[in-house]
Amino acid sequence: MLDIRNIVKQYANHRALDDVSTQVAKGSIFGLLGPNGAGKTSLIRIINQITAPDSGEIYFDGERLNPGHISRIGYLPEERGLYKKMQIGEQMLYLAQLKGLSQQEASVRIRHWFEKMEMQSWWNKKVEDLSKGMQQKVQFVATVVHQPDLIILDEPFSGFDPVNANIIKEEIQALNRNGATIIFSTHRMESVEELCDSIILINKSKKVLDGKVKDIRTAYRTNTYRLEHLPYDGVVADREGLFTITQREDTGGNTTLTIRIAEGKTINDVLAYLIPIVQIHELAEVIPSIHDIFVQQVTAQASTH
Repeated sequence: MLDIRNIVKQYANHRALDDVSTQVAKGSIFGLLGPNGAGKTSLIRIINQITAPDSGEIYFDGERLNPGHISRIGYLPEERGLYKKMQIGEQMLYLAQLKGLSQQEASVRIRHWFEKMEMQSWWNKKVEDLSKGMQQKVQFVATVVHQPDLIILDEPFSGFDPVNANIIKEEIQALNRNGATIIFSTHRMESVEELCDSIILINKSKKVLDGKVKDIRTAYRTNTYRLEHLPYDGVVADREGLFTITQREDTGGNTTLTIRIAEGKTINDVLAYLIPIVQIHELAEVIPSIHDIFVQQVTAQASTH
């Protein structure tokens, strides 16, 4: 859907994006990650053609990005942009027509979404009369009502209670199942793990890593396992040089060890050593989460500057 090639964006003395390239596969949910000030919003604005890159190019569905693509994009900005004094129904009709819908078609689609999101009674209300979470629902409907091919969501769960956050999450997944490609920018790493197929991590204007979530997590494996067993004082340390115990917990009559296997050794080697001396209840590999990888990479880059 998107082929982003060597994007550079400079603001006076600040380089917001420095040779950033990535690909967003059609029909995927793509996570755009990075700490505050990393360059995420600058990239989003370039995709939306709010600003232009100083160099580099973007291809949208095989064509060089151009103004004709704007109607195929839905954008939910982090800073919401609703008219506070305007009635909600009237505002939705206006925004939908800006995206190319006729008034009749816009009315049908908006009423469908209002019913779906339990907003039927909001038509004649003003935005300023709604809570932050209710305003978020309105903005979300405005983003998707024209059935865009590409949906860009910048912190879509901000301001939502857990129930409404779950409703929005389910709608995002439904839109994706129906063919929409979604770029999802958030600081909520648990949402990234749950929703995203692929990610890019940007820090200090540069791409740090990108790829499929599963592949990235696998690449950062550290041969670490959590092992739960009946207590046995003999496993205070490894006598065979097979592993290092990095954490020990004694709870409820059981002992849980976090172990890192030595280079050149396998979990089978560890089990062959442990099985004769302990009763193992549970064994699971500890694979770093996207949150762990995010913190590790950002921290590592900070320490080099």
